[in-house]
Amino acid sequence: MNTLPPTSPALAIPTSEPLALWGGLECTVARIRDQFRNQIRETGHHGRIDDLDRIAALGLRTLRYPVLLETISPEHPDRQDWAWHDERLARLQSLGIAPIAGLVHHGSGPAYTSLVDPSFAPIVAAHAERVARRYPWITHYTPINEPLTTARFSGLYGHWYPHGCGMDTFLRTLVNQCRAVVLSMQAIRRINPAAQLVQTEDLGKAFGTPVMQYQADYENERRWLSFDLLCGRIDRQHSWHALFRQAGIGDDELAFFVESPCPPDIIGINHYLTSERFLDHRLSMYPGFHQNTTDAHTYVDVEAVRVDLPARQIGPEARLREAWERYRLPLAVTEAHHGCSRDEQVRWLMEVWHAARRLRAEGADIRAVTVWSMMGAVDWNSLLQHRNGFYEPGVFDARSDPPRPTVLATATAALAAAGEFEHPVLDRAGWWKRDERFYRPPTRSSKLRVVGSPRRLLVTGASGTLGQAMSRICHVRGLDHDLVSRRDMDIADAGSIEAALRSYRPWAVINTAGYVRVADAEREPGRCFRENSEGAALLAEACARLGIAYVSFSSDLVFSGALGRPYAEGDAVDPQGVYGRSKAEAEQRILAAHPGALVVRTSAFFGPWDIYNFAYATLHGLAQGQRPRAAAAVAISPTYVPDLAHATLDLMIDGAEGVWHLANRGQVSWHGFAVMLAEAAGFHADAVAVSDHGAVPGVMALTSERGLLMPTLEHGIHRYLHDSKEHWRMAVGQGQGR
Repeated sequence: MNTLPPTSPALAIPTSEPLALWGGLECTVARIRDQFRNQIRETGHHGRIDDLDRIAALGLRTLRYPVLLETISPEHPDRQDWAWHDERLARLQSLGIAPIAGLVHHGSGPAYTSLVDPSFAPIVAAHAERVARRYPWITHYTPINEPLTTARFSGLYGHWYPHGCGMDTFLRTLVNQCRAVVLSMQAIRRINPAAQLVQTEDLGKAFGTPVMQYQADYENERRWLSFDLLCGRIDRQHSWHALFRQAGIGDDELAFFVESPCPPDIIGINHYLTSERFLDHRLSMYPGFHQNTTDAHTYVDVEAVRVDLPARQIGPEARLREAWERYRLPLAVTEAHHGCSRDEQVRWLMEVWHAARRLRAEGADIRAVTVWSMMGAVDWNSLLQHRNGFYEPGVFDARSDPPRPTVLATATAALAAAGEFEHPVLDRAGWWKRDERFYRPPTRSSKLRVVGSPRRLLVTGASGTLGQAMSRICHVRGLDHDLVSRRDMDIADAGSIEAALRSYRPWAVINTAGYVRVADAEREPGRCFRENSEGAALLAEACARLGIAYVSFSSDLVFSGALGRPYAEGDAVDPQGVYGRSKAEAEQRILAAHPGALVVRTSAFFGPWDIYNFAYATLHGLAQGQRPRAAAAVAISPTYVPDLAHATLDLMIDGAEGVWHLANRGQVSWHGFAVMLAEAAGFHADAVAVSDHGAVPGVMALTSERGLLMPTLEHGIHRYLHDSKEHWRMAVGQGQGR
């Protein structure tokens, strides 16, 4: 590893100013083969200038924002369209938000250039000069986002254009990008000498078994290359100098960086939970994992966080400390994002925030933490290579119109105003610090000591499918909770409710209890209304008095099916039976008693953990050689229970109120649902018969005008088949499989 002194001395730490909070929008324009992915368009920000007002309302005053070559000069470098950027940047200026202008973000440039084109750097620099002339008030720039990461994905792993898979292409794309940074800043500073470079990079670290330590050392030297180039450190003494030369990088090209160093004014560290890797030659311990090879060994490359490593060696604090000690230049976390459940997202943000504050207290010059992905991101779980529409919410959830603030928005506003944020979900550490994360159980417990008693949820309906599912998902998400039955609390008895709430002291109640036998409700209306309406309302009243968040579930049966299209939240209820009337009355009474309550309407749920659902009955019958029959007259919205539980918890943590429809996307009849199940499990579609028996056609399917938060029904079925623990699987292949 290079040990030359820093290119420039450390700047004085601005101790008089608190750690700043910045924001950023996922704005990648990546070329994959001959197609371009544009995250600003895919998240909808392109058509919503008022997103900037939403961001400003949180108290943010610095925003990483795209002024991208690919969107301004898409057809020819000499032809520009500034209209969109003029309007947005003027709005930012009027809102008092300073942009950090990004010029190329994980891109290879428009189709007329690429990362291996010798003219790439001059083209980017010419764009930079035009941007600086048009917007002379912009003072901070990121000409190329994450050049090393982009070089790996585009030149070494083949994910993005030009889809290179070798060292020569990797180092060529890296050198061209870093040269573009230097030339761009030279051009910008000719216009604005005070302009500052905020150079970002995804900084991880490789760990490994003793056998693979040589490969880990190699990758750990590689991770600094973009910063070392810009700081003029890659001279003939640098450990990678010979490798650059072997890859065809000329002495004059490397000398350019030594003679014209462009050290970042702020080093921007992007660190994700997948950034740190563990290299292991013991292949049998990781069945099914992709294998890599060196000249000497075959190994797997897995997330280091899932391996039992010393806690102080991994995580954002360790990586920030390394960057500070190596360069002694001002730092900022320029992306803090985790694509997971809402509780885990806010836990990660707060971990990064506290890590930055601790290092700052030790003397490191850390300027800011950036809340990333303000409007979310699309398909980053496949590195943009597949168009699955997989959306990860950020500070706002763009699946709603207008985008709905999540708990991250609440956290952002609190951190921007006071530097602190508190929420019950923060009583537990994120999954990356809980023992269930490990691929193999550790030899010692790594559970963190919890100070005090973590605040708990209360889930009713211990004997029901939904109550059991909510409990399972809460456990997976590290949400401490109590699952209670009628013996513990009778929700239709005010005294029992009061006693239970005083005893359990929950911060939120999720009510899944109630009368569920739809057909029997016609002859037991009193019992149905007592459990579904009276009980739900009494529980809501008690929660409102005690300041407890409250969630309850309703049904598609509050509708008649006569509307002729899927029902949204604003459609008038029109129940046709006792069960539907009891749920409609419950909704009204709950929201009257507790205006901040969340009422979730759902439909026809099926899950992997019990046999009491249509999916199990259908597949079990098929596996036994039977021919199940299902009605085709009425359209429904089958709902996968784990998806329902996750979406409900996310809404609850966000503080959502009122009625929400949560069902997997896609309407289908019972017969159509059975056919989808059959085909997905390997049976013929005609193995399911139609049985309507004079049923009246109708549409009981649910949609949402508040936001389509659930995955597709196809996706739910796929995961049901993968996750189901019931024994119908054992019989597949004995029936009419393909």
